[in-house]
Amino acid sequence: MIEQRFPATRMRRNRMQDFARRMTREHRLAPADLIQPLFVAEGDLVGPVASMPGIQRRAIDALCTECARVHALGIPAVAIFPVLPAAEKNARGDSALDPEGLVPRAIKAVKQAVPELGVIVDIALDPFTDHGHDGLLRADGSIDNDATVEVLTRQAILYARAGADVLAPSDMMDGRVGALRTALERDGRFDTLILSYAAKYASGFYGPFRDAVGSRTALIGDKRSYQMDPANGDEALREIALDLREGADWVMVKPGMPYLDIVARAKAEFGVPVAAYQVSGEYAMLEAAAAAGALDRRRAIMESLLCFRRAGADMILSYFAAEAAEWLAEPGA
Repeated sequence: MIEQRFPATRMRRNRMQDFARRMTREHRLAPADLIQPLFVAEGDLVGPVASMPGIQRRAIDALCTECARVHALGIPAVAIFPVLPAAEKNARGDSALDPEGLVPRAIKAVKQAVPELGVIVDIALDPFTDHGHDGLLRADGSIDNDATVEVLTRQAILYARAGADVLAPSDMMDGRVGALRTALERDGRFDTLILSYAAKYASGFYGPFRDAVGSRTALIGDKRSYQMDPANGDEALREIALDLREGADWVMVKPGMPYLDIVARAKAEFGVPVAAYQVSGEYAMLEAAAAAGALDRRRAIMESLLCFRRAGADMILSYFAAEAAEWLAEPGA
């Protein structure tokens, strides 16, 4: 092939007019690419999240109302995260196994109110433990991987029976996807999806989320013994391969924008549905920069979401999801 050079090839010709830019655009963003994370709480815990402007902890009835709005915008699924009072937390995370607990009741309410909306729930113990970790602690403070997996399996079956469409183990324990898939099969739940947080990094971008669920101040130590080192990329592909082998349907990369290289590598290597999570710290940074006048808020939000799609993400968890869907519905968007 003969390479054309200037002036025969002028790359700017495709950029000169709006119609040409639209026709040659390689990637597009749609409401169907988005997942809206939502916080559910009760009593005094209902209300705004101080470190995440515009984000609310909602009671179950308000959660259902918001889910109906999200569904009407064309967003196919929500991810529900519980916020529990300190009195309901202990070292074992027992509240995670309560059939009448906040999460099972929220799942049932949302599925009754908006049956067509996909409901994704986290499988992890950090919202339920008084030490803030995703797993059970041994006497020396280390995480007991296998004992944790046993509890996570019981939690997963409880949530599946409540009506969850997608179980999302976010704990990063070894072997938990296989254990969940085996338990689901034994329970006759062959159609329940598993969205594995396969490449979840020990990141500094989770702070506002931990504020939202009340685990930041409770956290003893850090999570580096089970979440991934931000320096590693090849390890992420090994984690993803293992989870797929164990029965994961979709895989997650978390956080999002600092790890777009991992999103791209995962999609290229495996060709499976890949999710990316635009986490609370990313949300808070964009909001703070926009509030300071440093960024055009709408432009920066939409650009960031489109970049996930360009990198290869099939689905994007973002606190901006509903607002972005509203913008995408505008004429000419």
